[in-house]
Amino acid sequence: MSVGGDGRSDAAGSTLAERLSHLFANMHPPGAPYTNAFVAEEISGGDEEYGGVKVTEQYLSMLRNGRRTNPSPELLRALAKFFAVPVGYLLGDLSQPQAARVEEEVRFLAAMRDQRVRAIALRSVGLPPEVQDSLTTIISQFRQQMNLPVDPPERGGDRHGE
Repeated sequence: MSVGGDGRSDAAGSTLAERLSHLFANMHPPGAPYTNAFVAEEISGGDEEYGGVKVTEQYLSMLRNGRRTNPSPELLRALAKFFAVPVGYLLGDLSQPQAARVEEEVRFLAAMRDQRVRAIALRSVGLPPEVQDSLTTIISQFRQQMNLPVDPPERGGDRHGE
């Protein structure tokens, strides 16, 4: 996934392979990322849920490494449903603001798998907005003192299961 100067990925300009690998690396429950085999089995085994689409582990691998670039619309819909993203994200058809919104949701869900991050977020629930703003400022100051970017960079270098 290409990453701009601000640390955000450019989903609208990335390839299907990059977008898929990004989803595999980031859109999973706590633990290891999904494997091609798991996703293929889930989609192929869920006749009603995924529209009767059948896909193999090998074909998903080829999509993720760019050897295949033109999957059927039905498969794209099934993959989008599996990863809970708009099909336009996989097609690269979203506007830059729409793609950025999807990327932000992916980053949020990936961050929320970290127990410490989740604990900080949950402890702020119910606090008045001005207190939440103060907490955000404090966290930004800590990040600056540690020479970290204001916003955490996108995670996604792992490509397990290819």
